Amino acid sequence: MPIAVGSKAPDFTLKSKAADGLKDVKLSDNFGKTQTVLLFFPAAFTGVCTQEMCDQTGGLADYEKLGATVYAISVDNAFAQEAWAKANKITVTLLSDLNKTVTKAYDVVFPMLAGIGDTAARAAFVIGKDGVVKYAEQTPTPKDLPNFAAVKAALAK
Repeated sequence: MPIAVGSKAPDFTLKSKAADGLKDVKLSDNFGKTQTVLLFFPAAFTGVCTQEMCDQTGGLADYEKLGATVYAISVDNAFAQEAWAKANKITVTLLSDLNKTVTKAYDVVFPMLAGIGDTAARAAFVIGKDGVVKYAEQTPTPKDLPNFAAVKAALAK
């Protein structure tokens, strides 16, 4: 079960790979400025994850209108995430949780996915400007997508 609505969001600093190199992204840098959507996904270069991130890339303007920054988190390394993003024109900011510390902190570990090891479960969180979880969802299986209408409704509140 993911961490509960009303909980203080666990802060983190994760790596993101962009054209200009690796950079640190710290969740609490958004506090007081913007709401944050965290989308955990199991693995780059997989069908459902690719479709999800391509769809979310197409809808980034909707999140911006709702005053939100979107981060997608997986246990892939930042270089694999960058190659996947380039190959699929994904512009959502991808964050590497290679050591699974954030995945564990948000309690969304999917054990032994397809026999390859522990990954992030597919999950969505809305973190308010105050750093408190406003919405939390972990999908029943990695093939299921989060309820993005509910994510956007939580942002609109």
